[in-house]
Amino acid sequence: MEERVGQAWDRFITNIAYQGYPEAAVDLDEVKAPLGVFYRALGGDSALRITATTPTLHNARRSWLHRVAGTGSKVELAWYDETCLYLPQKLDVYPERELNRELYYWLAALAGTPATAEVHQGRNWIRDNQQRTLQTLKQFRGLQQRYQRLVTGLIQLRPVPETLKPMEAAQELAIQTALLNPGGISEMPPSDFAPIPVPLWLHPYPPRSAGFSSQNNGSDRSGSKGETRQAEQRRRQAERVEKPEDQAFTMGVRHEADLFSFSEFSKLDRSTDEEDDLDQAENIANDSDNMAVTEDNSTVASKIKFDLDLPSAEEDDIPLSEGILYPEWDFKKQQMLKDHCNIIPMISRNAEPCPIPEHLQKTARRLRRQFESLSARPVWVSGQYEGDKLDLDAYLDFRGSVATGAGTGDPRLYYQKRPLVRDMACMLLADLSLSTDAWVNSHNQVIDVIRDSLHLFAESLHASGDQFAIHGFSSRRRQHVRFNCIKDFDETYNAQVRGRIADISPGFYTRMGAAIRHATELLGKQPAQKKLLMILTDGKPNDLDRYEGRHGVEDTRKAILEARNQGLIPFCITIDEAANQYLPYLFGRQGYTFIRKADQLPKRLPQLYMTLTGTLLGGS
Repeated sequence: MEERVGQAWDRFITNIAYQGYPEAAVDLDEVKAPLGVFYRALGGDSALRITATTPTLHNARRSWLHRVAGTGSKVELAWYDETCLYLPQKLDVYPERELNRELYYWLAALAGTPATAEVHQGRNWIRDNQQRTLQTLKQFRGLQQRYQRLVTGLIQLRPVPETLKPMEAAQELAIQTALLNPGGISEMPPSDFAPIPVPLWLHPYPPRSAGFSSQNNGSDRSGSKGETRQAEQRRRQAERVEKPEDQAFTMGVRHEADLFSFSEFSKLDRSTDEEDDLDQAENIANDSDNMAVTEDNSTVASKIKFDLDLPSAEEDDIPLSEGILYPEWDFKKQQMLKDHCNIIPMISRNAEPCPIPEHLQKTARRLRRQFESLSARPVWVSGQYEGDKLDLDAYLDFRGSVATGAGTGDPRLYYQKRPLVRDMACMLLADLSLSTDAWVNSHNQVIDVIRDSLHLFAESLHASGDQFAIHGFSSRRRQHVRFNCIKDFDETYNAQVRGRIADISPGFYTRMGAAIRHATELLGKQPAQKKLLMILTDGKPNDLDRYEGRHGVEDTRKAILEARNQGLIPFCITIDEAANQYLPYLFGRQGYTFIRKADQLPKRLPQLYMTLTGTLLGGS
């Protein structure tokens, strides 16, 4: 009975203390897609993805209701770093739903305006945000009415300065003046408390990821005792600490006077066997403002498990060389890191010649018939002196030129039907990383779908007569980027190649930039007129070291630009549902396609090749 009364009281006092408008709330997921287009259209960094921010302490004076309810100490504010634009998961600041929606767009504009990129340095919160506001409104005058509506509505919701204590009243008056007249306030008046948060401005001191090094002497621990779980993907503040001694107990509290930088720190050795409940551990993580991270050789009841052990030399694929060194792009330094990655060409050790799998034979026969007809299919070629039919557009242009006296030279007014010359070379580069071990449905894994796709792709291109090669790649840090040769350009497609396809298996990580550079070199040596580099993947670039995140994306984009500069045509096929967040930045809007149902990939891949080459070679 006491527990029920306590729960009822908690709900009651929490609802009374809450100052938002839940009935008018707008969720980030509702506006994420159009907001991303809006953000990038204004000049925002196209490599950044939009995601939810994390609540942070604001250290403003709380009302007595908030203190009784134990709420109101944290706030979700917008900010960004080199990988993401962080916005509140839900906005219910205003009683009108439309204003909450407009607030999302205003925050995206404030963070995305190119002219404001160097303004927000965290030195002077109120002055920085005023300068951002002024430059955003100056560059995009159409946002002025939206801004005025947001400011007018917000002023009505903020406290009247006369009702506050003198020091806090001076701060609130300065903020309201800065909102109504950006640029009119240069400094924040001093106070014992931080000011009430301003949802129209960016975070004064956004959470920053501490320098967490993955250097662990090459050892990757695995083998947890219990279940694994993916934690909620939100940025959290953390710092690297040394592992406390056994039985050690130290506790301290650190206070800082800077605005919004109040934090608590407890260095406490909590034994892992006390926290077997995953839900309890996750709740503790969600309630923590600053996480301390350390390395420990002991196992825990539950953690994410990765099988990263390299096979023995007797069982591993056969290396074809000691390695080929390639550079890597460092986007922070804006320079290439010379000889940074080691590509190791490899070939399957255990592959045995085999026929095409029985369940693919019917589809393979149909595809072979379709592709055999490509080389014999004629195409209409325009701009000929004589031909089989009149080019009406060319004729009308010619008659117009004659009427205006612009020229009466020998006109090219005809179409001719000619055999299609398929001077084409294609390399298919398949991602064989650990993520391909995931299940597509109850019967097949991603790697099974990739095997079937490669089988049908090879059968189709062999029938067409086009030059083609198939390679796979995975990586384990920059020193070990595996480049598996399945079929090279100078090899004949046969049962041995089919055996290599059947033998592929999930590898490690996805250092895509190095693999693309090596593929570019191999494909660039081919004498064909058109060179197509098709990349088949199920996720974004990543690796154990700093290749995770923005570094990997920027290096991959640089490698793709290098391939284009050499005359290659890169095109990506993906089954990653989050592909729209990063592939447009890597390949451009027309440079990739998303296969919604992964089990359809084997049938779709040859058709995609036919469509792409038809466009490239001028087929109709």
